[in-house]
Amino acid sequence: MSNDLMILPASKHEGIRLIQIPDDLEEREAYRYVTGLIAKVEEDSEYTWEDIQDLLEERGFEAVDFVLGPMLD
Repeated sequence: MSNDLMILPASKHEGIRLIQIPDDLEEREAYRYVTGLIAKVEEDSEYTWEDIQDLLEERGFEAVDFVLGPMLD
């Protein structure tokens, strides 16, 4: 698995996610894929992070645990 990571920002810090990008995707392609997937899921009025995570995992993305540190500004 690659070391390329993507932060999925959120309006509340509890919603921030970190995912690992599959080896067979370039950064731009991964960005477009994730953007499209999230847009598709958001069309459904009721969804959770787990819904998005399941679809990402089907494509080879992997959720990564992390610790959110203090703000820098």
